[in-house]
Formats: sequence, C-alpha cells, structure tokens
Amino acid sequence: MFPIYGMAAFLAPVCRLMGKKHFLVRGTVYAALIFLGEYITGTLLSRRDLCPWDYGHSRWNIKKIIRLDYLPCWLFTGLLFERLIRETDEACR
Repeated sequence: MFPIYGMAAFLAPVCRLMGKKHFLVRGTVYAALIFLGEYITGTLLSRRDLCPWDYGHSRWNIKKIIRLDYLPCWLFTGLLFERLIRETDEACR
C-alpha cells in the first residue's frame, strides 16, 4: 500500500500548475487524479487477486475498485497535500 500512497508525489507538478484557480476546481482535479490512480492500481492488483480493498458493498462503487462517495475525502486530501507542497517549496527557498 505504501507505494500506492507514495504516488501522491505525482500530484506536486499538478499543484504547481493549478496556481490560483478556485479551490473547488483544484480539489476536484486532485480528487479525479486520486480516483484515477486508485482505479489503475486497483485494476492491476485485482488481475492477480492482490487488491486489498473491495468496495462491492457500496452503492457508489465502480467495478468494486473505487467509491464515488469518497469524492469529498479525496478533494480535501488533495487540498491538504497541495498546502504541504507549497509550504515545503517555501521552506526550500
């Protein structure tokens, strides 16, 4: 799971490109990218029966791999990560 979480580092360039866009736009983009990463890794792991999560019980699942009702969580997670990136960038200057 840690390599999957580590993929969040790929959000850093996107955070820098988003600039001063409205926070809902930025958060939605981050959530979409997180969903995409979760879907790709979940699909690859499922092919080998190694996927550690199964969202089949949720009404809002897509192929048991992602849950659309997690959108607010991923939106705010992306915005939190954005803040961490910006603070890190400022500290490194």
